[in-house]
Amino acid sequence: MTSFYLEIHPVNPQTRLIRKAADIVRDGGVIVIPTDSSYARVCRLDDKAAVDRIRQIRQIDERHLLTLLCRDLSEVGSYARVDNSAYRLLKTATPGAFTFILQATKEVPRRLSHPSRKTIGLRVPDNRIDQALLKELGEPLICTTVILPGDEDPMTEGYVIQERLEKLVDAVVDGGACGLLPTTVVDLTGKEPLLVRSGRGEPALIGL
Repeated sequence: MTSFYLEIHPVNPQTRLIRKAADIVRDGGVIVIPTDSSYARVCRLDDKAAVDRIRQIRQIDERHLLTLLCRDLSEVGSYARVDNSAYRLLKTATPGAFTFILQATKEVPRRLSHPSRKTIGLRVPDNRIDQALLKELGEPLICTTVILPGDEDPMTEGYVIQERLEKLVDAVVDGGACGLLPTTVVDLTGKEPLLVRSGRGEPALIGL
């Protein structure tokens, strides 16, 4: 398998190429896209075979929390239980480089939520390519950072990812260099927000 290499402008994403990427995802593909933190592998939420491929490439099991990449807060509310205090916090921090751990709703397939806690990670990216792709698809995407087994850091350049993953993914969207820092992870399942991992998102923005 040889993957498609799509160079998409980070500020003005070409509609034709966004549609191409969306078609690959709709057909069951796993693709790599830039985000506001680092590059990520993505696929459709309800495509079990594609999700299994993502886990195999990263060599992670079902206990590893997968993240839903959502277009906006209205999508978040369909897939996670969000009370008023959590909503206010989400509104402050999105779109942005934060991942929020929330209780999953029944819209999330059981195999995607944490097996014991029934939680899911959700984020709304501040990235024009991601937003254009999510709009074209009309649904959120499952995502995980592009880190290969044995590597300590994620890959930051699209052409490098293409060289290393062209036989493992169906397309690489090159939107320019991404950073090394992951998202900031905040657990909203308890009484108070809990900072799980400090990353690109500034914790002070949400009072942590």
